[in-house]
Amino acid sequence: MIASVECVRIDKWLWAARFYKTRTLAADAVKGGRVELGGARVKASKEVAAGDELRITIGQTRRTVIVRDVSDKRGPAKVAQSLYEETPESITAREAAAEQRRLMSPPPGADLGMRPTKRDRRRLDSARGGRR
Repeated sequence: MIASVECVRIDKWLWAARFYKTRTLAADAVKGGRVELGGARVKASKEVAAGDELRITIGQTRRTVIVRDVSDKRGPAKVAQSLYEETPESITAREAAAEQRRLMSPPPGADLGMRPTKRDRRRLDSARGGRR
């Protein structure tokens, strides 16, 4: 079982809650403004406590979570999931964004057809002015 403490640094909590693989990545995300506490950007040394609301952006995914418990030790995924609760609005917005990305048209270049053969590639290279 993970020992619970009263307050912990936000980068340690993000790492313990398994939002980031390393504490360095968590600290970089906080420094980059991808983590907000109560709607404001914070430093990695800011302490979080139970009841705080965090907005976390990882890639294109944005989550709003309520801190339920704090820990400075990384444990099993089941225990990490008990450290926070995602808001219902965040869940619906995240699922809607995932559905929109899934239904979006194929990425640019996906409809170019077959891959060039070795002969085609040699012709392209010679047309560009030699081998690169």
